[in-house]
Amino acid sequence: MHTQQPLLRKLPLLLVMASLLALVLLSAWPGQAVAAPLLQATPQPLPEPGADGRVLYTALPGDSPWLIAGKFNIPIEQLRILNSWGADKILQEGETVVLAVVTDPAPTSQATSEVVATSTPEGMPGTGTICVLLFEDANGDAMRQDDEFGIPGGAASVSERTNLASRTGDTVQQTDADGLPVPMCFDDLPGGEYTVSVAAPAGYNPTTAQNATIQLNPGDETSLNFGAQPGSGSGLNLLTPEEGGPPSPLMGLLGIVLVIAGGGLGVYSWQLSRRRF
Repeated sequence: MHTQQPLLRKLPLLLVMASLLALVLLSAWPGQAVAAPLLQATPQPLPEPGADGRVLYTALPGDSPWLIAGKFNIPIEQLRILNSWGADKILQEGETVVLAVVTDPAPTSQATSEVVATSTPEGMPGTGTICVLLFEDANGDAMRQDDEFGIPGGAASVSERTNLASRTGDTVQQTDADGLPVPMCFDDLPGGEYTVSVAAPAGYNPTTAQNATIQLNPGDETSLNFGAQPGSGSGLNLLTPEEGGPPSPLMGLLGIVLVIAGGGLGVYSWQLSRRRF
């Protein structure tokens, strides 16, 4: 009994040290929060678009999604949508990256959805129309093809910057007499700067940016196409811990260490109580 007494006296100190070590490792583990890399101070101009309207870039050694986003001043989410990347995407040298998709005429240089503006002098004076089509982008190229039609059950909205007008509606799956998809149109809108947004229904993933900012002039009719495709049911879409996925194995091991340390303190307290009686 006397030979075990020094060990029992040191047990609390050993357990406290083990707990502190576990907490230090826990706080230093990078899986909980990953800081975005610093972006370049001077963005580069975008390359010229190809014949299909896509602006392409070839990955260089050391390139990453964040580095490319900073290099061209592009939102990282736009790159992920256009290229169907996950949060843990690792680029390979020589890989082709879609930076943007543009069409003519485009109301703003930042819009990645298809935009067509036509003048309609016969419309109500002082107002314009915005039409929104959410189409099923079967091949995922962010451009509507002749055999790609509307998706029903999505949500579309337009909002003028100074709150002159704000409308919402549901996307439809209809065709006109020529077999063309019928968009959701917002008529009699006052001129101004509008934010146009869509939300795909459950089971669909966006293939283009889901919002665009346009300038609507009186008498204009502006059409915007937004793409989405059915979500894949095959394979596993693993999330990182910061995205809501399962914690890493190391975090579980640290938790076990803390539990063992707490149990050891409980045993030590029980031993002391027995000695007193």
